[in-house]
Amino acid sequence: MKEDEQREYIRKEMKNYPVKDIEISEIRSLENLLEAYYLGGGFSVKNLAVAAEIFKRMVKEEETTVFLSFPACVVATGLRGVLRELVKRRYVDAVITTCGALDHDIARVLKNYYHGSFEMDDRLLHQEGVNRLGNILIPNESYGRALEKFMQPLLEEMWKEEKKKFSTTELAWEFGKRLKSEDSILYQAWKNNVPVFVPGITDGAFGSQLWLFYQTHREFTIDLFKDEQNIADIVFKAEKLGALMIGGGISKHHTIWWSQFKDGLDYAVYLTTAQEYDGSLSGARLREAVSWGKVKENARYVTVEGDATLTLPLVVSNLF
Repeated sequence: MKEDEQREYIRKEMKNYPVKDIEISEIRSLENLLEAYYLGGGFSVKNLAVAAEIFKRMVKEEETTVFLSFPACVVATGLRGVLRELVKRRYVDAVITTCGALDHDIARVLKNYYHGSFEMDDRLLHQEGVNRLGNILIPNESYGRALEKFMQPLLEEMWKEEKKKFSTTELAWEFGKRLKSEDSILYQAWKNNVPVFVPGITDGAFGSQLWLFYQTHREFTIDLFKDEQNIADIVFKAEKLGALMIGGGISKHHTIWWSQFKDGLDYAVYLTTAQEYDGSLSGARLREAVSWGKVKENARYVTVEGDATLTLPLVVSNLF
């Protein structure tokens, strides 16, 4: 905003929008709660209410193509169900994620993960063959071993079907189709024709199993350029672009990187716990992306500081 526009905005805000108390006794629905958050101001909670409104708008606008990006860790939690629902209902048009997200989505179809705590003795967990992801416990037999037992026969099956060269979307869909589980994000992506892009496909257990298969099948190939072309086609054909980005890293960056070729996102919601003072991409607020042309100057955008396991269900529930 220019200085005179900022002055006008300040005067309008002070005239029309006083801070109001949150009256707990008057809250009867999620809609009431989000409205109370918005009118109550109150730091991060105001941004959460704004995020819910922006996300709802981008989903409801038919001309807006919506990207969903997220890292692996949230798929190991109950938040997987929220992500799955977004794909199942086609509230998003494309997913950009990490290799570990495929790890956890497949593994949780095959085996259970368990509750733990951040304070557990990691030395003892290692001795017991249990991996700790925050306060989630993942036994070895629920992760690497389960993935190998599941993936290698299917890769062999695909090989015999003369399927030897894949984009990451094609791989994600092939495994989703073969999982045959309504609980799976990959299954819902295949069933509802939502592309899943994994630019860091080798950075996880899923990728390690692909590498292991490659040792005896040298013609097996991952075509990352096909993924990039498919993302480009989605971006360039879109009338408007929106993105719901959970956490940072490669999934967030790939989303905003491609958006710059369409002059930036029209709508953007970023849920993060990262700090911006270290100059990291994960910590960078969306206002910084404006300087790169990855978010439009006149876009509707907001950064919400807070754990996505707390914030995302509220943002998404506003759609229902």
